[in-house]
Amino acid sequence: MLNNFVMPDLYPAAPELFLVTMAMVLIFVDLAVGEARRWVVGALTVASLVGAAVITVLTADGQTTLTFSNLFADDALADFLKLLTYLSVIMVIIYGRGYLAERGLDKGEYYLLVLFATLGMMVMISAASFVTLYLGLELLSLSLYALVAIDRDSVRATEAAMKYFVLGSMASGLLLYGMSMLYGATGTLEISGVAQAVNQMQAPKAIMVFGLVFTVAGIAFKLGLAPFHMWIPDVYHGAPTPITLLIGSAPKFAAFAMTMRLLVYGLLGLAIEWQKMLLIMAIVSIGLGNLAAVAQTNIKRMLAYSAISHMGFMVLGLTSGVLGLPANPYVAVSAYSSALYYMFAYVLMSMGAFGMILLLSRKDHEAENLDDFKGLNQRSPWFAAVMLILMFSMAGIPFFIGFFAKFSVLLPLIFAGHTAIAVTAVMFSLVGAFYYLRVVKLMYFDAPDDNSPLRHNIDMRVLLSINGVAVALLGIFPDPVMLLCHDVMSSLIG
Repeated sequence: MLNNFVMPDLYPAAPELFLVTMAMVLIFVDLAVGEARRWVVGALTVASLVGAAVITVLTADGQTTLTFSNLFADDALADFLKLLTYLSVIMVIIYGRGYLAERGLDKGEYYLLVLFATLGMMVMISAASFVTLYLGLELLSLSLYALVAIDRDSVRATEAAMKYFVLGSMASGLLLYGMSMLYGATGTLEISGVAQAVNQMQAPKAIMVFGLVFTVAGIAFKLGLAPFHMWIPDVYHGAPTPITLLIGSAPKFAAFAMTMRLLVYGLLGLAIEWQKMLLIMAIVSIGLGNLAAVAQTNIKRMLAYSAISHMGFMVLGLTSGVLGLPANPYVAVSAYSSALYYMFAYVLMSMGAFGMILLLSRKDHEAENLDDFKGLNQRSPWFAAVMLILMFSMAGIPFFIGFFAKFSVLLPLIFAGHTAIAVTAVMFSLVGAFYYLRVVKLMYFDAPDDNSPLRHNIDMRVLLSINGVAVALLGIFPDPVMLLCHDVMSSLIG
């Protein structure tokens, strides 16, 4: 058997190998530096992510490369999403450093779990097989479960971690059961093999549809679509805010990759079936998310329901793309690139919003209620302007990145003949504008309950400022990112 062993090509997986090596190094560095120089561990974590980004850029060639017996794929989509993942995680570390240090949570295990969660995302993004996809998903999920409960003295965090673990395990079981049905019907675990069997009608359709239902349910949980959204408000509220920031940002790119790999690459032949399911879940998510957010007084829960609504918009782009294949690939590329652009825009806005919560928080005070934003313009006109930009963008008000993200998603939806759904989504967005503008009203028209100055690290303040300016400028000049998303999708589909 050893004589038949073929050494896999490690070059496409160089970023993953580098990151797992640095995670092992991080363990020993944490033991060596101790509590007094904990900043060294954080700096090494950021350096590891920067190194992985450099390797990803150097190994990117725009071609699709398979390795590890066709279990792992390196292509333009994987490279692009990995770079966005690195950037998001670096921002999470910088945003959350002061918050965690004040509460004694700035420990080596935090950085180690963040690296392993990032590794899980990377594996999911490059998955070319059900096995690889599930391994990456579980590595990500287990790391996030532990991170939510990292504050062991917090009853609320422990409760959130238990809810996340139980519901996440159920969703993983649904996904695994669905993939096992697809394997039983097609006889292969490779996503490309499943696509071939579906396209050539070699698999029993009844079994395939049965497996598809469970697979879509698992995907919907990871995206946070209704009716599989129950975990999001409680986990967002209960977890420490930096962990909430992590859950609401980088894993969204991995979930997007999982959706593309499974549904578009693997099960496009069953697109009529999964398109109907996703359309229903998308419009329900937009409606439920916006309506439920209106009643919230806790801004973390408000942003949680907002996330459900935003994921519904992103899914509208995915569903409108299937009608373009194979007759009109350009329509499909436009729709999928709009969904990718929307995901990028949402993560950028979400990180800024949670960054503002961290900015207002202190050691003895969690700034997670809407009233904490009262009179922010009197305390800091600049950061009040940053929050205004973020809220306007999330509401879809021109001319911010959120407006163009919604516009780019709704346009192919209308071209695909779903005008009624597009109009319904816009109507629910008008409802959503209320709770975003409510934050603006509190900042500019109410007297502050707390007049203490905003004291945080300069790196966080600079990064948060850049985040807000990016939301504004990418709304005025959306073409560079839009074209980049279009090029990534066209290299795979066009």
